[in-house]
Amino acid sequence: MDLQTKVLDVSRIYKVYASRLEKLGIRTLEDFLYHIPFRYDDYSVVSKISQVQPGETVTIQGKIINIKNIYTRRFKIQTATVEDDTGTINITWFNQPYITKYLKIGDKVSLSGKIDFFKNKTVIQSPEFEVMGTQETIHTGRLVPVYPETRGVSSKWLRRQVYKILSEHKDEINEFLPEKILKDNGLFDLQKSFEQSHFPKDLETAEKAKQRLSFDELFFLRLSSLTKKKEWEEKYSQKPMKITRYKDELDIFLKKLPFELTNAQKRVIEEIFKDINSDKPMNRLLQGEVGSGKTVVAAVAMYVCFLNGYKSILMTPTEILANQHYKTISDLLRPFKIKIVLITGSSKSKENADIYVGTHALLHKKETIENLRLIVIDEQQRFGVEQRSIIRKKGENPNLLTMTATPIPRTVALVMYGNLSLSFLDEMPKNRKQVKTWLVPPTKRENAYKWIAERVENKDQVFIICPFIEESETMQTVRAATVEFEKLKSVFLKAKLGLLHGKLKSKEKNEVLQKFKEGKIDILVTTPVVEVGIDIPNATVMLVEEAERFGLAQLHQLRGRVGRGEKESYCLLFTQSTNPLTLRRIKAMETLQNGAELAELDLKLRGPGQLFGTMQHGVPNLRIATFSDTKLLETTKREAEKIFPEINKYPKLYKKVEEITGKEVSPD
Repeated sequence: MDLQTKVLDVSRIYKVYASRLEKLGIRTLEDFLYHIPFRYDDYSVVSKISQVQPGETVTIQGKIINIKNIYTRRFKIQTATVEDDTGTINITWFNQPYITKYLKIGDKVSLSGKIDFFKNKTVIQSPEFEVMGTQETIHTGRLVPVYPETRGVSSKWLRRQVYKILSEHKDEINEFLPEKILKDNGLFDLQKSFEQSHFPKDLETAEKAKQRLSFDELFFLRLSSLTKKKEWEEKYSQKPMKITRYKDELDIFLKKLPFELTNAQKRVIEEIFKDINSDKPMNRLLQGEVGSGKTVVAAVAMYVCFLNGYKSILMTPTEILANQHYKTISDLLRPFKIKIVLITGSSKSKENADIYVGTHALLHKKETIENLRLIVIDEQQRFGVEQRSIIRKKGENPNLLTMTATPIPRTVALVMYGNLSLSFLDEMPKNRKQVKTWLVPPTKRENAYKWIAERVENKDQVFIICPFIEESETMQTVRAATVEFEKLKSVFLKAKLGLLHGKLKSKEKNEVLQKFKEGKIDILVTTPVVEVGIDIPNATVMLVEEAERFGLAQLHQLRGRVGRGEKESYCLLFTQSTNPLTLRRIKAMETLQNGAELAELDLKLRGPGQLFGTMQHGVPNLRIATFSDTKLLETTKREAEKIFPEINKYPKLYKKVEEITGKEVSPD
């Protein structure tokens, strides 16, 4: 039996626990070692009984001189008396009758807990306990690890297993990091890291041990990305596209744009040109917030593709977004005799085209597309790996440009998407107005409604966002779109209201949006389904209910739905929360207009789970490290890139990367 032994194969007891341990991510003995405590109870102060004071949390060690069960109508009480060479103290537990079978008179015990004063005597109620033997104490008399638990698996049980595994399998914990990396970064060796993260001598040592294990996670994440990137470069090749040959045509195209490109757009276009002019197909992620001009950049790439005699696909996750992109691309490229076709669930054209714009319906065009050389996928995290793979098979080694408007801190993006080349549109067009944003107190709701009514009379249009479609029994106080829609009819008597949410059929959604675009709806009550792909230049007010339920990045994207025309635009944020930290977080929207900065703040205040949520499928599941540790992210990225070209010189590290990636590492 070794550390790779599956829990199911260890023993009958482990087999009983297997399904519970699975919920904690523990499938092998080694997984126990990576199940790191989230805190430590400090029972390190060991006191003589005569010296303890009420209110202290201490450990006492002595001999049991009396123990029994007392039965009352309401409780089963276990009492014991323990003595050391300075005196005696009474111990009490409640409803744990097994204790009298486990602890016997004469046992030397260690007990940790809070000292109380009861009937003029010092007592300890419900302490942690263990019989003292030849081994060190693990539940008392030290910093005691407290683990993430699940029903039927306590920290005490986990503690015993981890201690046993560390004792019996110590020699199997093999160091795989080169000595130089350990020394340069002040890292513990692997064995010490496991020992001190579970049973540390002090909190500082515990943190240093966890830092080493966090380093490993982020380091291997980056090495895995580099391996995938190298595999892409070795596996795929293409005939480079001509760029300079079509310089005149490109100049004419850019001059005819109804706006001037930002410096960021020019920079990203050059990065894309360099990729498609290479003998390796492009595999690039373009990150830019709402309104930064990603679609225009994609259109330039498609135009170059067309000039070279090739075809392109632009794929989106929703029909709403597909229609929006189709209109934008058509406006930009049709004057140049380029044929563009829309393919969605409700628009299944069989025409041949130079550019196909559509949803996953594109996947159901069975035949490959001849001369397909560029695939653009918008909001790529909303597509599964299998879908992305199918669309790539439509052509022979096509260039791949994926785009996202989800603001992700740059350092995090470099690790998460390290297998891709990265481009950032970090500049907004000059004509884009900043949206004035306010956190509105509940007392000013009526005034806000009156102000909105005035805006509507002035021919402006309004979004009102609710976090849910319908009310539920568990969250009756939450504003739901369907209920709010009915309520607001009596608030805005002169306005025409519309309702939009995810349960509507595609045809119904499109009808509502079309009415909103044509000005037949003044106020659109909706869920966050409008987060991407809605372009209503006349919409000037965004009101978000229950703003605390959204991440700052998502609030920023919702805010990006207004301010798209020439009129001054506004975003009103409402919350029922009175939590100072929550209010501080939302209030940041008033002063910060940059999506990456807001995402960075969210990362610090709410943590990575809240930042990515279900929006970022495929975000690595970090067990110990956190994406908010930007310094460690940078360190591991640097070390991984430094060692990757010569990784085969380090057999243990090489083998570990192969285990993690499931692929042969090929740095050369």
